[in-house]
Amino acid sequence: MHLENVEELERYRPGGYHPISIGDCLHNRYQIMNKLGFGAYSTIWLARDEKAQRYVAIKVKIAAEDSQEENILHLLGATDPTAGRLAAIPQILDKFNLVGPNGTHQCLVTTPGGQNLSSFGLFQPRVARAISAQLVQAVAYLHSRSVVHGDLHSGNIMLHLHKSLDHLSPEQFRKKYGKAYLEPVRRHDGKPLGKGVPLYGVLPMWLGKKSEYISLPEARIFLTDFGEVFLPSVTPRYYSHTPLHLRPPETFFSPQTPLSFAADIWTLACTIWTITGQRTLFEDYFMSTDSMIGEYVDVLGQLPSGWWHGWDARARWFNDEGERDPESPNHIVNTFSERFEYSIQEPRREKRMKEFEEAEETEFLSMLQAMMAFRPEDRPSAKEVMQFEWMREWALPELDKMDYFISNDNWTSR
Repeated sequence: MHLENVEELERYRPGGYHPISIGDCLHNRYQIMNKLGFGAYSTIWLARDEKAQRYVAIKVKIAAEDSQEENILHLLGATDPTAGRLAAIPQILDKFNLVGPNGTHQCLVTTPGGQNLSSFGLFQPRVARAISAQLVQAVAYLHSRSVVHGDLHSGNIMLHLHKSLDHLSPEQFRKKYGKAYLEPVRRHDGKPLGKGVPLYGVLPMWLGKKSEYISLPEARIFLTDFGEVFLPSVTPRYYSHTPLHLRPPETFFSPQTPLSFAADIWTLACTIWTITGQRTLFEDYFMSTDSMIGEYVDVLGQLPSGWWHGWDARARWFNDEGERDPESPNHIVNTFSERFEYSIQEPRREKRMKEFEEAEETEFLSMLQAMMAFRPEDRPSAKEVMQFEWMREWALPELDKMDYFISNDNWTSR
């Protein structure tokens, strides 16, 4: 029982997902329209709030999940529309429990997003700058509240939907965006489905447009998935569930030391790179931990002495001076600037999009290199990142323009 682009169906069991069908009415007010996404601990649905006459996102958690996400969001001001707007925090509109065949599920109702950034391709330069600026601001805000996000990546960043969506009736919505795409669920052995399993798998819908056509005022974002969030002063964290190619090196070399705010700075740098270009900074295809560390050395230079000499697999790829062995597996060395060329500039030329000028490239790479210092104590704080030349001269001015266009209800400015 497996469907592509659908949550793991075997987890529709006691303690797992709640079966939801298109058209269901939750909490006597929320009509399910389509699926927005899913994760290991929840499914996220687009619904029509019949009471408030607007569209909302409903995150339905697995029954076994007892996360502190709601408490964290309250701490971050998720019930305050002003704070949420300024810090890219989703606004909590409602909460309730859903009782079903697999248990009792916590549900959070929030502002909906159109699509997460991992599903997009290449953004126009000014859009990439504005998104990056918002992301740095968001992380600085979280850190000012003593919170580490713990799982920053493009899949956890959403674009806001335009407010005009609320004016569409359910019938008009389906006419504009199409009906939900359903796949019948069947057991491999042909036996009947259990009562806690849905009859259909629902593929997440697409509410966006091609990335190159996203206008500057359409670039407003908010963060999602606060399930990995923690407060270092309250709960020490010694592990990271962030995807391997975004994971900071201290998780490999200092596993006995609690993670800090600096872990977010490393993943923030990697995410800004992905938003700006078309490829990840570190390739993650069939990567092991050791081969990923080799990528770090290729781009950022030799590891600190203690880490370097304590890395048992080092001799497979490098000599004692930190140079790649030409006979080593996957011997492809690309420096930071070389990767900028083939990940960011070349794709823009191919799409006839504007490239980044040399002055901006220099400041962009300078900022990211500082954010990706190997030792966490050597990385700038999120507040200090705000003061880098690239932020002040390129990213923040685009964010100011975005806010101006939104305040004047101009949604076509590119």
